[in-house]
Amino acid sequence: MKLLFATSNQNKAKEIAALLPDSFELLTLNDIDITEDIPETSDTLEGNAKQKSEYIRTNFQLDCFADDTGLEIPVLNNEPGVKSARYAGAQRDSEDNMQLVLSRLKGKSDRSARFRTVISLEFYGEQHLFEGIVNGTIRTEKSGTAGFGYDPIFEPENCGKTFGEMTMKEKNSYSHRARAFEKMIAFLNNRNE
Repeated sequence: MKLLFATSNQNKAKEIAALLPDSFELLTLNDIDITEDIPETSDTLEGNAKQKSEYIRTNFQLDCFADDTGLEIPVLNNEPGVKSARYAGAQRDSEDNMQLVLSRLKGKSDRSARFRTVISLEFYGEQHLFEGIVNGTIRTEKSGTAGFGYDPIFEPENCGKTFGEMTMKEKNSYSHRARAFEKMIAFLNNRNE
């Protein structure tokens, strides 16, 4: 079965491809020559994920799934949240985003945080949502160069190292995106039995 991931983010696509059973083939927007920007104007992760999957379904008549992910930090009123990719500005620079988080947490004892992913699946005319959450803390400085986004400053609970210090396989054993994706794959496998 072919699965279209409504993204052109190759980092996300690599993470998902590593989790995909052999019975599925992952396609991205790049693979089908869709280069236009898909709107993400909702103020919730659920809304953005639904907006992206609905856009592909409506404009290209393709079943697909889309995700939106946010880093939620309670002491910062759950920021950066839905604005995680552009927290420090429209340039969407991971380094700038991490530095802004670190500066806003300076001197704060509560550094708890969580990553939350919502996947919206458009499948045979129906929409389904799947959520994955990983709790953890924000380190006081960056550690590791693997992964992307906020990975070098986020340490999952009971782990002892950041996502930035993990191999992709290690990260996928903890990851919010992996947890949401595994729920979606289980749903698809049950539908195909």
